Amino acid sequence: MDFRRLLVATTGLTALTMLVGVYTAEFGAGLACEARWPLCDGAVFGLFPANIPSFIEWFHRLLAMITGFFILGSALAAWRRDADRLIRYGLVVAVVVLPFQIVLGALTVTRYEILILTAHFATPMLILGGVVAATVWSYRESLGTAHRLRTSLIGSLVGFPILLALTPRLFIGYSWAAQMTYYTVGLSVAAILFTTALLAERVGSADRAIVVASVVGALLVVVNLVVGRLHFGDAGQFAMVGLTITAALVALVTLRRFDRSLSGSVRTALHGN
Repeated sequence: MDFRRLLVATTGLTALTMLVGVYTAEFGAGLACEARWPLCDGAVFGLFPANIPSFIEWFHRLLAMITGFFILGSALAAWRRDADRLIRYGLVVAVVVLPFQIVLGALTVTRYEILILTAHFATPMLILGGVVAATVWSYRESLGTAHRLRTSLIGSLVGFPILLALTPRLFIGYSWAAQMTYYTVGLSVAAILFTTALLAERVGSADRAIVVASVVGALLVVVNLVVGRLHFGDAGQFAMVGLTITAALVALVTLRRFDRSLSGSVRTALHGN
């Protein structure tokens, strides 16, 4: 497989594993497989699932295992190809965090505690960040254009009203479809803002505030996604609304400064000629 396509597949599998994890928790299948790990509760000495809830938990484990091998394979390929430093470092972060995520995955079954469950969702954010960084940088020649980056930023702004409307248990029932939509949009918005931080200077923006603002916006979205896995009352819901609005304002500031920086670069080039 082509190295860049391998990175795309790894990124997609990492995000998909997280979304399947959200669905598994919503379905109440986290303690299926008779709360056993890594075995399940079905045929062949417990290797396979015995019912639908167990199948969902078992499939999540299987997908996580496949994703782990893709992460390891991507990192190995990056070092063998002597890939760019940022690509290698991003994958190193993913590989280093991976064993912790595996342990946390086991603990969510054997010790079903809120702190462990929260950490089990927060940790893959680091893994996803590492593989996104590697993937984006591998495509920097095609992705790193001002027009595409600006279009992506505008797209991230479109995502915030969706996140606001789907705030857990605030406006609508928090069904599995609502949760999957919320986390798909949230992960996409965070990835766009992170991509902006990675590529802003490459498209000619000398404004370092753009990098800082886009990173802050991405982190605010990530915090919201992690908080959304908790059970809380009105205070928690309004806190999430506040975080969403703050992240949206930061993204808007990022877009405005990005436009201003590029306009300044164009004027400088014209005066130079």
